[in-house]
Amino acid sequence: MDLDPSQMTELWDRCARLDQMDYFEVLMVERSSAPADIKKAFYRESRTYHPDRFFHLDNKELKDRVHDLYKRVTEAYYVLRDDAKRRQYTANISGPERAQKLRFSESSEAETRAASKRQVEEQIGVHPKGRQFYQTGAADADAGRWASAERNLKMALTYEPANTRYKEKLAEVQKVLLDESRKQGDAFKIR
Repeated sequence: MDLDPSQMTELWDRCARLDQMDYFEVLMVERSSAPADIKKAFYRESRTYHPDRFFHLDNKELKDRVHDLYKRVTEAYYVLRDDAKRRQYTANISGPERAQKLRFSESSEAETRAASKRQVEEQIGVHPKGRQFYQTGAADADAGRWASAERNLKMALTYEPANTRYKEKLAEVQKVLLDESRKQGDAFKIR
C-alpha cells in the first residue's frame, strides 16, 4: 500500500493528535451512536490502521505511531461496546478532568464494576436471606396476602436495615393494611 503525500500528511496529523482524542473521536463516531455504528466504525478503522498495512514504511517512528493508533482503536471499541463502560467513560470525558480521563484505565474499569455491583445490590439486596424474604414478601403482596407480606418484608429488613427498596415495599404494604383497617372500622361503625 503506497500513500500519496496528502494521505501521509493526514496519517501523521491523526497520529500526532492521538493523545488529545477521546474514543469517540478515535472511531470517528458521535457520542449518541448506536452499538452497530460503533462496531462498523471499529472494523473500518482497524482495517485502515492495521500495522500490517504499513510494514513497508521506512519511517520507524511513523510505524510505531500507527501501531499506537491501532491499539487505541481497539481500546476504544473495547470500552464503547460495553454499555456500563461507555456510560462511565462518557461521564469521565464530559467533566473538568477530560484530559486525564481520555484513556479508560483499570481503575476506571474497577469503578464501573463497583458501581454496577452497587446498583444490583440496591435493587435486590446483598444478603441472601434478605433477598429471599423480600421476594417472598413481594409475592405475598402481589397475591394480596398483606399480613404475610408485611411479616416477610420486616424479616428482610432485619438482614438489610438500610435497604431502601425493602423499606419502600414495606411502606406500600403497611399503607394497604392501614387502609383496609380503616375500611373495616368504618364498616363496623355503620352497623
